[in-house]
Amino acid sequence: MARRLLSTLRGRLFALLAVLGAVTALAVAGATYVSVRAEADQLFDYQLRQTALSLRDQGQVAPDEAAALADPGLDYVVQIWSLQGLELYSSRPQGMTEPLPARAVLGYSHLRLGGQDWRVFSAATPLRVVQVAQPLAVRQRLAALAALRSVVPVAVALPLVGAAMWWLIGVSLAPLARVTHAAQARGATALEALPMAGLPGEVAPLVDAFNGLLARLADAFDAQRSFVADAAHELRSPLTALKLQLGLLRDSAPGEQQDAAIARLRSGIDRAVRLVEQLLALARAEPGAGAPALPLDLAELAREAVADVQPLAERAGVALSLTAPDPLPLTGDPQALRGALRNLIDNAVKYGATTVQVSALRGPRGAPLLRVDDDGPGIPPDQRERVFDRFQRGEDHADVQGSGLGLAIVRAAARQQGAAVRLADAPLGGLRAELAWPAA
Repeated sequence: MARRLLSTLRGRLFALLAVLGAVTALAVAGATYVSVRAEADQLFDYQLRQTALSLRDQGQVAPDEAAALADPGLDYVVQIWSLQGLELYSSRPQGMTEPLPARAVLGYSHLRLGGQDWRVFSAATPLRVVQVAQPLAVRQRLAALAALRSVVPVAVALPLVGAAMWWLIGVSLAPLARVTHAAQARGATALEALPMAGLPGEVAPLVDAFNGLLARLADAFDAQRSFVADAAHELRSPLTALKLQLGLLRDSAPGEQQDAAIARLRSGIDRAVRLVEQLLALARAEPGAGAPALPLDLAELAREAVADVQPLAERAGVALSLTAPDPLPLTGDPQALRGALRNLIDNAVKYGATTVQVSALRGPRGAPLLRVDDDGPGIPPDQRERVFDRFQRGEDHADVQGSGLGLAIVRAAARQQGAAVRLADAPLGGLRAELAWPAA
């Protein structure tokens, strides 16, 4: 298929160049033909004039000249008249039945004589009139032969130039053929960059963009493989715990012991359900997941997220407040944004904060901004980038229950919605987390 496409491209380029070359060759050949014919006519006129002037200046025609002029194969006709109209000399080639008229038009003229056209040059002296004539048909034939001989090199060179163009097009397309062969020879998992050596400037950007796509696919596949491996590892622990708790429940005696086993089993199930929900949320927030773009109000969305986490905050004794004075219209996925904000608030409540302030406002340049401030222990600056990795929790909070997916979900959802996530020190002494949109 690729070779056929390249052949088609090569054939199209050759056809276009061949048409251009043929038109150019025809134009050059036509111009050369017309130019050579015009020059031949000028040369024949010059010969007529020189012949007439040489005879005009002589007193009489020498015998050897008379013999040469009387040659039947000579195309010229020479006649000399006295001023009284007496013919002093006449050469008549084979087939000429009538002499030139005694009355001549001095200089160049055309004459119809004996059924054919003649080109005549006449010169006069005080004693005689010299006329030299040549049939136009002879002149035209000789001029056409000279013009055709000048066109022959163009006709011979045209197929040679065509063969050279075919070869040069093949050489120019050879790097593209190498890239095509390299792409065809790869397996489904080979995502290395295609070779770009020697590619023409018109094709290099396409291959470079394709290599960029391959690099992004490689990163996405690596992330997916890592995600699957981490998810399998994280799911193994709660499932194993559920299996153990189920065995304890089976072996426990009815009463308080059985009730405690049921409570532990229910708690394990809740943690497993929460982990699965977060995995699904992370999958929905990945690039290319096809998130809907719906009109929403960030202020209302913040109120809903705070209401979701309010029971947890009350049980933990955390003072949770919201500042959302004005509507903040936006287009995006309300479910993904609500889940991202809920994860930020949930993290602040879980990791030891006593006060959490949520704000939905406009940033310095009027762009929408969601902010969560707390007075908890915060995250050291050198760990703030690492906590966005999947299944990664702060080094100082390994004992806190959780899957380590909350901030990964927040960053994925923010990128999907065109926002950025920033972590900084909060005025309350803890951590500030922001979802910031670019200014319109």
